[in-house]
Amino acid sequence: MIELANVHKRFGQRVAVDDLTLRVPAGEIYGLLGHNGAGKSTSIGMMLGQVWPNRGEVKICGFDVSTQRRKALAKVGAIFESPAFYDYLSGLKNLEILSSYTARTPRKRIEEVIEWVGLTGREDSKVRTYSHGMRARLALAQALLPNPELLILDEPSDGLDPEGIHEMRHTILRLHRELKLTILLSSHFLSEVEQICTRIAVLNQGKMVFEGTLADTKRREQWVRIKVGDFAAAVVELKDAQLVTGERDGQLIALSPKVATDQIVRFLVQKGISVFEIAPAEETLETFYLRLMAKRGEEAVK
Repeated sequence: MIELANVHKRFGQRVAVDDLTLRVPAGEIYGLLGHNGAGKSTSIGMMLGQVWPNRGEVKICGFDVSTQRRKALAKVGAIFESPAFYDYLSGLKNLEILSSYTARTPRKRIEEVIEWVGLTGREDSKVRTYSHGMRARLALAQALLPNPELLILDEPSDGLDPEGIHEMRHTILRLHRELKLTILLSSHFLSEVEQICTRIAVLNQGKMVFEGTLADTKRREQWVRIKVGDFAAAVVELKDAQLVTGERDGQLIALSPKVATDQIVRFLVQKGISVFEIAPAEETLETFYLRLMAKRGEEAVK
């Protein structure tokens, strides 16, 4: 559905996207991650034909965005940057006006998308009376108007309260499940990405530094959180016995292959080191992301 090949974009002397190659297969919920200024919005802008690359190829639904923009975006819906609405008009009237910019949408279709996003009953209210969450749902309704096959969402939960984030997450999952949409999602809410996406790419200073499934983000080592009388001494003894392969954060150890936690406890007790607590460490997308960014920072310093 989305193919970027060796895409490069520079604004003056600043490189925003640097030789980015990315492929989003049909049927995925694909997460695009990175800090502010990492190149996420610029990449999405190029996908939507609102930003032109200096070099490289951008294809959407099999069509080159630079030369066949109308065909490329014919089955694409998007929330990009901050959607603007006429506050003095109703949500329904806003959708009617927005649909007229491309191809007028039948009233029945507009009513369908209003129901899909949960605005039924408030479609005739003026947008100035909408909460932030309702405005987000109206933006999603606008993205659904062309009956898309691909949905591109740039920070769809930005500014929402916890309840609004929860509702947006379940709406996205329902659209993917019931309408069979392919979804590209840019977000800085890592816990939401972890619950929604099937695959992710991480950008840092315009470059892709990771691409893979959520399962790929889990470290191969079996990390264990341990609380002992003397952590440093325990690590020395465990490494000497080849029971662990690494340690971090003053409380985590990586077990060697085929080593179990009961072996660790018995060994340390035999060495006279008190063990107060031991448990598997939960690896999250957040810990993976922070570790990846820290590694890139260290490499940049060298």
